[in-house]
Amino acid sequence: MKLIITMVFALAAMTFTLSAAQDTIKIQTTAQCEDCKERIEKAVNELEGIESADLEVESAVATVIFDTEKTSSEDIKKSIASVGYDADDVKKDKRAYKRLPRCCQLGGHK
Repeated sequence: MKLIITMVFALAAMTFTLSAAQDTIKIQTTAQCEDCKERIEKAVNELEGIESADLEVESAVATVIFDTEKTSSEDIKKSIASVGYDADDVKKDKRAYKRLPRCCQLGGHK
């Protein structure tokens, strides 16, 4: 009986561990300022499975913790690109970029 109970608990623990498959990625963006930060974090947080998204403005690097069963690093990068910013190797959506305030476009803060 103890063996069965132990096996049930072990199986339950494994199931919980598998369902909480998280990963953390760092993505280099072309963000320029706090407004860019808000735009990018909002876009990423709209995806299902995002635990947290934080963009450091100085380095323009977004750190994202996410559930790998609900989204992927590629989906996150595409989300950032869709609001007008490069995200590692994923290039910005040109239409979205043109809609950004002039100060948020590359070189606008320099």
